[in-house]
Amino acid sequence: MAQTAVQNNIFIPQQERWVYRSPQGLSKSVVEEISYQKNEPTWMRKKRLKSLEIFNSKPMPTWGPDLSQLNLDNITFYIKPQNDQYNNWSEVPTDIKNVYETLGIPQAEQKFLAGVIGQYESESFYNKLQEKWEKDGVIFCDTDTALQKYPDLVKEYFMTRCVPIYDHKFAALHGAVWSGGTFLYIPKNVKIDLPLQTYFRMNAKNSGQFEHTIIIAEPGSSVHYIEACTAPQYSTASLHSAVVEIFVKENAYVHYTSIQNWSTNVYNLNTKRSIVETNGTMEWTGGSLGSHTTMLYPASWLVGKGSRAKHMNIAIATTNQHKDTGAKVIHGAPYTNSQVISKSIGLNNGRTTYRGLIKMTPQSYGSKNHVQCDALMLSDQARSDTIPYMEIYNDKTSICHEARVSKISDEQLFYLQSRGLNHQEALGLIVNGFIEPIVNELPLEYAVELNRLINMEMSGCIG
Repeated sequence: MAQTAVQNNIFIPQQERWVYRSPQGLSKSVVEEISYQKNEPTWMRKKRLKSLEIFNSKPMPTWGPDLSQLNLDNITFYIKPQNDQYNNWSEVPTDIKNVYETLGIPQAEQKFLAGVIGQYESESFYNKLQEKWEKDGVIFCDTDTALQKYPDLVKEYFMTRCVPIYDHKFAALHGAVWSGGTFLYIPKNVKIDLPLQTYFRMNAKNSGQFEHTIIIAEPGSSVHYIEACTAPQYSTASLHSAVVEIFVKENAYVHYTSIQNWSTNVYNLNTKRSIVETNGTMEWTGGSLGSHTTMLYPASWLVGKGSRAKHMNIAIATTNQHKDTGAKVIHGAPYTNSQVISKSIGLNNGRTTYRGLIKMTPQSYGSKNHVQCDALMLSDQARSDTIPYMEIYNDKTSICHEARVSKISDEQLFYLQSRGLNHQEALGLIVNGFIEPIVNELPLEYAVELNRLINMEMSGCIG
């Protein structure tokens, strides 16, 4: 299976692979050069420049963790690797292929994926979709390719009503410097029965990755999309600031899974949002490991009657890490339903925060929400916070919030060790039970992999 994000020590000599690398820092000339390098239409270049204006005018976000130590002047916002687009794995350059083969990408494609996209630095290099889905009219490519082949479709959905460029400072930053990502279009009533995966690799130090993902599920369609991300270990800060826009049309179903294991120098600041129409279903499943600071609150806007959203996330914070994660659900129509399950594990002096917003609008009568926040502290120095926001403008709704913080007791460990397990095995068994509700939402190969990644994190912190 794809060993998503464990090989953080693998890297490709950067100087051998660059075609273009933008200067550090952000300026109008940098933004214009990115657009030029990509040969973009005029409307996209203008949108980038407008985004830059908005970015410069907006303050740093206050809804989330402290970002005062992030210095954008040291970030390289665009790196164009020296590679072409391939749809045959044997044609991929050997040095890049070696990285992805170590991560198990080709095996995953052959065994259980309907299609896969590989992105290295700021650009996609590999794209493959099974022929049967191409015949059904499915579009699965990187977003840069979609901009060239389907410009009208991209223009309709790109940062217009789901995540507009004026949403907040980092949304505007993304609009100015975005590169790569995934464009997925599923026609009406097409149901893709195997997951699609994109794998993002940020390889250069002091760099930024700003992939843009658009998923459009037409009425009656269904898909499971998996995103996996990693970066090698460096001593200086890098920035990952992606945007994901998902459009779930009437009676459609989208399951979005993200497994991220960034190196500890990465600021992981993402905006992920879905618009869910009548009787549509949106499911988010996430696993967040690594990074210095993570700021991630997938959002579901339930705008159609009977629409549903389910948010499930596991975050692990160890030494000097802060995972500020949660969910936002806006109930904007009657008889909508949402569930949020947030799990976190604190190791050493790691800090985890659940920060979520549930909003019941005046139109949301008959709607229901349930939020469950569970934190497991494996160290006396670890910290967990729960910061729920609830806005209720309709008294004919039901909302429930519960939060629990727990530690592993000596009695639990003694009981398991008395049955033949050693200390580390006993800890692993308890933790695996703690995260089981989320792991159960993953395909089997990914469930096994996430458990393994978590056990690796624990073994590095607990003797």
